[in-house]
Amino acid sequence: MKIVACNSNRPLAEDVSRILEVPLTKASIRRFADMEVFVEIQENVRGQDVFVIQPTSFPANDNLMELLITLDALRRSSARRLTAVIPYFGYARQDRKSASRTPISAKLVANLITEAGANRVLTMDLHAGQIQGFFDIPVDNLIAAPLFSRDIQERFAGRDVIIVSPDVGGVVRARAIATRLNCDLAIIDKRRERAGVSEVMNVIGDVAGRDCILVDDLVDSGGTHCNAADALIKRGARSASAYVTHGVLSGGAVARIGGSSIETMTITDSIMPTVEVKACPNIRTLTIAPLLAEAMRRINDETSVSSLFD
Repeated sequence: MKIVACNSNRPLAEDVSRILEVPLTKASIRRFADMEVFVEIQENVRGQDVFVIQPTSFPANDNLMELLITLDALRRSSARRLTAVIPYFGYARQDRKSASRTPISAKLVANLITEAGANRVLTMDLHAGQIQGFFDIPVDNLIAAPLFSRDIQERFAGRDVIIVSPDVGGVVRARAIATRLNCDLAIIDKRRERAGVSEVMNVIGDVAGRDCILVDDLVDSGGTHCNAADALIKRGARSASAYVTHGVLSGGAVARIGGSSIETMTITDSIMPTVEVKACPNIRTLTIAPLLAEAMRRINDETSVSSLFD
């Protein structure tokens, strides 16, 4: 097994490398003066099972090009099998035609990754599960539910917890955690007037006097989660917290969450936390390195990945 770390989230790659006791493969991934990406693999990878770790988070286009060029370099170096480890899959929200004459960019990105030489993709909590079908190669979509469930049990022991989906589309994800915790489920009914702007309309479920935990796959502007927390508190909730897999946190999201009624927002390190995120008092981070490492080990050993979540 070989592990190649691109530049998007090197600390996560180093943690995975340490857990697997496999040193990171020496590689130079740098920019020319005009910002073209240049990749040079500095070790022999012929006949090896190579894992390339690269979330395609901000700057999404630069990080995507790094991934594609690294895959191409490894393919031309005669690697036996290439697995693109993409903890956060950018462009996942563009998984359908949302209006006339618009692209399905998630499918385009899937094609690019396949054509670059990937034989397999390992990702986590895809925004839409059907994106797995955009690839003509195997896709392992890990879920954060077991990680979140364990943490909720530890932090909220003895409290009257209810899991809340911030929208109707996330009910399946929220129900998975509610089932693991054997607790109730509530749903936020919202209306989105335009991209990036949401208005909470109604709360479906009895949240009065209970500790509400919002569960979602990603947080971008933070508006949805802050509005949902406010709605829950107005409906008599004792507290409102959130567990979100991917902390995109663009624009003024961190400041918005810091000044909101969200008691604690827990994210993972699928996207490398910024200095601002680390300094925010009500945002905390869980690592997915052990989960990624175990999935990579099982792929390398040709054993079951799905049994990780049984």
